[in-house]
Amino acid sequence: MAKLRRGTQTALSEAASLRLRAAWMYYNHGLTQKEVAEQLGISRTTVIRLLEEALGRGEIRIWIEEGEARCVELAVKLERALRLDEAIVVPQARGLENTAKSVGMALGKFLSEAISDNMTIGVGWGRTLTASLASFRPSRRSGVRVMALLGGSIETQFANPMECSWRMASQLGAQCYLFPAPLIVDSVETKRALIEKCGLDRLYQMAHELDLAVVSVGDIGANSTSLARQLMSDTELEELRALGCVGDVMCNFLDENGGTISHPLNERVMSIDLQTVSKAKHIVMACGGSQRARAIAATIKRIGCNTLVTDEGAAEALLAIAQADVELVTA
Repeated sequence: MAKLRRGTQTALSEAASLRLRAAWMYYNHGLTQKEVAEQLGISRTTVIRLLEEALGRGEIRIWIEEGEARCVELAVKLERALRLDEAIVVPQARGLENTAKSVGMALGKFLSEAISDNMTIGVGWGRTLTASLASFRPSRRSGVRVMALLGGSIETQFANPMECSWRMASQLGAQCYLFPAPLIVDSVETKRALIEKCGLDRLYQMAHELDLAVVSVGDIGANSTSLARQLMSDTELEELRALGCVGDVMCNFLDENGGTISHPLNERVMSIDLQTVSKAKHIVMACGGSQRARAIAATIKRIGCNTLVTDEGAAEALLAIAQADVELVTA
């Protein structure tokens, strides 16, 4: 799958993250300027300019500036280990909310550059996706459709799935398609009726045309911070854990291999099915925190990922998981 091209190369050439990424690949990993250009989706001329800027700014000595360099190094390793088109790693922050804000800021900047005319965009939910709106400053686009990938919650303290879609569409000047249903319904029969008799089938059809899917991931461990925790009882939570659940994406609960947990909750979730989401042309996953690494890894196994936006803690944990998987296969 081709790398998602961002907006203007001028804006990107001035970004420290891209400049240092190019420098890291060229000086530390020995890639040619052509190879760097291919991996970053830019021209060789732009790579030359980035390297000159990095030298001129004093960012390259014997090593690249330590703080940013660590994030760039982790990003390159993630791209190779998980076969991503692109990884964006931000410095680790303290606490759940600060992590969401930090990763969300990077996500908002990425989406501002990546969204182009005539795209159909599917949006999930979570603190990180909501936080991305603070740095989401796109140009107005034509022919863009933004759709919520799941239903809404009647009462929530942190984020509502439909709010994120609506605000993103408003800033783009795009058409917005909400998912007018509760996030979790009382029965499979109710779910079927809402889809077949209340017009939701149109959303399911539109989801087959996704150019871009933007999702986050929730953990389900002993100290779960997933927003899905608000929607389940303590008994259901313990049942999920006993069945091997490591996390959820769009309230679809997964085991460590990305398989769907056999539990009634999964049958009552009002969301676009993960098989459809996996067929989007480009999947962006945004989530931070080392405690969510297993959930992120499971979600990547299930739906894939082209661009991963995360933090140092999650990146290091993901690399450890990837290494363990390799050792298991070769043992």
